[in-house]
Amino acid sequence: MSDLFTRNRLIGLGFAAFLFAIDQWVKSYIVGPLNLRAVRNIELLPFFDLSYVENRGISLGMLQATNMEMRWLLVGLTALIALVVLIWMMREKLLGDILGLSMILGGALGNIVDRYSFGYVIDYADFHIGTFRPFLVFNIADAAITIGVVIILARSFFVRDKGDDTDTDGQNDDSAVPAEN
Repeated sequence: MSDLFTRNRLIGLGFAAFLFAIDQWVKSYIVGPLNLRAVRNIELLPFFDLSYVENRGISLGMLQATNMEMRWLLVGLTALIALVVLIWMMREKLLGDILGLSMILGGALGNIVDRYSFGYVIDYADFHIGTFRPFLVFNIADAAITIGVVIILARSFFVRDKGDDTDTDGQNDDSAVPAEN
């Protein structure tokens, strides 16, 4: 069991829990004290507003949950994806990979709780340049998922796989080096 919960994996689980908690706290602040649901929009900076959006779809508004069956299908689908990410994270050894996956996991859990509780995901972060909006309105969970995916992709393209010849603490295992003829 101690092999499953290594230091790096515990850091990853803690980071996922931290992101989940921050996401849920900000969303409760958005709909509670800020009352953004009623106010709809708060201009903070020339390029950033808080705008209340009920996102009933998934990525880029695809698969809209227009009825209860679709809502629960999306909850189940995203929960399954979160479970796969958790299993993947618990198989990884390198902290960089684990942190990327923990960002995806923490963000996914934050959005799953919203969809389970409300039937939609609360989005509020609105970056814009004048009337041009390079992104849809999003939340911390969405940002964590996106950054986590970018980390995983970048590491898969640019970090050389060391295979089984490197221990989790970075010490080389001489027994894995092939013998010379």
